[in-house]
Amino acid sequence: MNLRQLEAFRATMRTGSITGAAKLMNISQPSVSRLFGDLERSLGFALFVRSGRGLVSTVEARRFFQGVEGMFLGGDRLGDLAETIRTTPGDVISLGVIPALSTVEVPEAVAELSCVRPDAEIMLSVRNTPAIIDAVQMQQLDLGLVGRHAHHEGVETLYQTSLPYVCLIPESHDLDGGQGPIDLSAIDEEQAFIALAGVYTYEMMEMDPAIAAKLRAQSRIAAANMPVAAALVRETGALAIVDPVSAGIACGRGGVVSRPIVQNMRYHLGLITRGRESLSMDGHHLAELLMARLARL
Repeated sequence: MNLRQLEAFRATMRTGSITGAAKLMNISQPSVSRLFGDLERSLGFALFVRSGRGLVSTVEARRFFQGVEGMFLGGDRLGDLAETIRTTPGDVISLGVIPALSTVEVPEAVAELSCVRPDAEIMLSVRNTPAIIDAVQMQQLDLGLVGRHAHHEGVETLYQTSLPYVCLIPESHDLDGGQGPIDLSAIDEEQAFIALAGVYTYEMMEMDPAIAAKLRAQSRIAAANMPVAAALVRETGALAIVDPVSAGIACGRGGVVSRPIVQNMRYHLGLITRGRESLSMDGHHLAELLMARLARL
């Protein structure tokens, strides 16, 4: 089994035909047939069977393709890494940050660093937590501020903390001004909620499944992240469960208030890197400023 055989197999699976694979690889059809024929003999099982004038992949081929595709995607990621290395100066500090911390905490930390290190070069990108972890693993980011536990191979956690989620409420709502925390399970079933969509779900918030199902049933609008959910509360009159950072920003703009909730749900924050030894002096300084801000939260 060699790489060229795997390329022929992958191309045939992706195009659905030997003709398509040959065009994709810019080789002849007999060459493709010979390559995946050699691969079949090496593997010891059939990859395709003929059906009429075409090919149909076997169950074994589809299982094998998952592993082959993962291997080639890893190669694609290496290409992305090479592009990052080629286009980014070595002394630039690259930081990925989740949306909740992108408008206040991180800009203020960057401003602090610029005051003491005016020559420091910083590149910021706003991404979701999985994308940040992936980029740190691939050395495309020096530092990452993520929104949940980041215990992954190839990632070192410099600092982590957790904060309680809150319920964001429009001003003058029936729940505005109430005393004590809000019990989510006791909220009227007619009350509308802003749901979370995409990679961040109620389950990731450690919410009870029954309450999560109830809130989804009461949602007609979904937001891709919590800052957007917080902003929608003011405009729609619906409630939202958000992190305290997003809630604080939304409350500062007026029109909404936040209240604690009975349920013990924690918003995890962490600062990660590929490795302390890989950080420049300016990178270490920025990490210290970010950790201090996370501690104050």
